[in-house]
Amino acid sequence: MKDIQNFLSDTEIVSQALNDYIIESKNKTTPVLKQLPSEELSKLLNLDNLVKEGGLTGNILKKFMSDYLDNTTRLHHSGYMAHQVATTHPMGALGSFIDGTTNNPMGINEMGPAASSIEYFMINWMLEKIGWRTVPSYQQLDPSSDHAGGVLTHGGSLANLTALLAARSAMVPEFWTEGNPGNLIILVPEQSHYSMKRSVAILGLGEKNCITLPADHDGRILSHEIPALLQALKQKGKRVIALVANACGTAAGLYDPLPEVSKICREHNIWFHIDAAHGGGALLSKKYRHLIQGIELADSVIWDAHKMLRVPAVCAAVLVRDHRHLDHAFTQEASYLFHKKDQPGFDFMPRTVECTKAGLGLRLFMTVAAMGESGLENHVNLLVDMAIQAAEYIHQQDGFEVAISPETNILCFRCGSDDDLQLEIRRRLLERGNFFISTTLYREKRWLRLVFMNPSITMNDVRDLVTEVREIRAEL
Repeated sequence: MKDIQNFLSDTEIVSQALNDYIIESKNKTTPVLKQLPSEELSKLLNLDNLVKEGGLTGNILKKFMSDYLDNTTRLHHSGYMAHQVATTHPMGALGSFIDGTTNNPMGINEMGPAASSIEYFMINWMLEKIGWRTVPSYQQLDPSSDHAGGVLTHGGSLANLTALLAARSAMVPEFWTEGNPGNLIILVPEQSHYSMKRSVAILGLGEKNCITLPADHDGRILSHEIPALLQALKQKGKRVIALVANACGTAAGLYDPLPEVSKICREHNIWFHIDAAHGGGALLSKKYRHLIQGIELADSVIWDAHKMLRVPAVCAAVLVRDHRHLDHAFTQEASYLFHKKDQPGFDFMPRTVECTKAGLGLRLFMTVAAMGESGLENHVNLLVDMAIQAAEYIHQQDGFEVAISPETNILCFRCGSDDDLQLEIRRRLLERGNFFISTTLYREKRWLRLVFMNPSITMNDVRDLVTEVREIRAEL
């Protein structure tokens, strides 16, 4: 077939274009972000003609790659400080390429034995970092054992949904067949990810039954006030089945007091879920591991590898202390998949919302295998250290305010006191093209927000950013 014959030459075109793209981004010879109107960009990329006529190969592919890459957000550019998405390791990117080429949907072992085995190995690697007990794959479904288990999913939102589904199954096993009794509550942090309320609604509990926990001035859970809240809810006939803590929160990157919250959950028979989508990287750092102390006390944890671990998006882990809770979370029949057969590996599909599932473990493994555990630890330390140094520098600048000393690689600051001013500063920064940052609401104020994901960022980049912010403030 012609497309197979062109595979090698087209791969070389794509590889060369991507290599040039990374070099240009690192050298900052192009803007970090360019946003054309969608219709204009569709015309530039010649989408209509290519869809109708085909022929995306050779020189046509070369032009398409040039135009496409010229209109991407450049995460390898040291001016990228906007969102919690990794500057990927090249080996992890090759893992995505291999998975896309082989196209093994490894939710069942026979559709991807190597991919399934790698995912099982990497899930155990993550479980061991938490401190939970693992077993070989042939023992994984042992109903008499309380060992840990997990699965990789396409993103943290789906991971949170899956974890809360396991919580619902464990706490209210009749829900799957009988439906919602109408009095179930899930408690979440003030700084929880938006996927929490979305998950609660999807699970049929009702968004109004996703209640915010009491928090201190910085947004951390106030554990000593939880018992009174539980008592008040009980008096109203409500039943709290799950409680969520952050490790860390999305807005300012703060960790909740996990041991204290865990103790309360045990005393009141409440499922304890930790959203460590971003801050789970601290598990790899001897320097910052204390921030996540108590994570091993959770019933479930999510951890996004596509954040602090340099893995291509998306790759998120759902991890449970007792595998049986995840195994019982779904009930389904599929005679073409589930039947008596030789089973040398493990089928992940019964643990996920997904049927067809990419080999996410491959991109995770190839990244970790390229960097090694010490390399990952150095990476996590570098990003957090960078945020702390940047906060100290910005705090010393006249007219600038830092929200709170960073606990992870997220830093919130303001220039001036007006909320609209922060939005206009960001807009003009993006217009200039040298920096791409985000904003957030925190403590009822609008803050400029930096997320240090790129290991190439230095304090010189931070100084240059502050200079540009000052110039824009002067213009305004």
